[in-house]
Amino acid sequence: MTFRAVVELPLFPAPEWELSLFLRGKGAIDLVSTADGLDHLFEASAAVTAAWAPGRYSYVIRASDGADVHSVESGEVMIAPDLAAAGADFDGRDHVRKVLDAIESVIEGRASIDQQSYTINNRSLQRTPLSDLIKLRDRYRAELAAQKARRKGRAFGRPIKVRLT
Repeated sequence: MTFRAVVELPLFPAPEWELSLFLRGKGAIDLVSTADGLDHLFEASAAVTAAWAPGRYSYVIRASDGADVHSVESGEVMIAPDLAAAGADFDGRDHVRKVLDAIESVIEGRASIDQQSYTINNRSLQRTPLSDLIKLRDRYRAELAAQKARRKGRAFGRPIKVRLT
């Protein structure tokens, strides 16, 4: 997929300032902006982005006028896999969803098992107590809910409005 992002930075207007985007994670991706009026334009063709490895990346955006360099923003971003190129065995769940599904599967399987441990021919098996699994499930459910809230812009589960003056 083609990547295109327009960045407006009144303190660092184009064309006097140029932005550089550095992403580090499963790969190294460097982009330099071009001027789009007073804004900055980052672009990468579909042929270029096809080589980007999916995964979590840390990023930093720096502004430079040739003499001075300023860090403008930093954070994390997720580069998603290209679903059109993914095989039939693709699992799009993130870590939290995979673990939560596994815990819930174990709880379901344990619903009909009475014994927590047993020994046969000097070999023993001990299962995680059901109460521990339920606590773990609740923790991962809360983490999943927090992720969903962050995706919707609600860091604490509710919208937070900010006004800068």
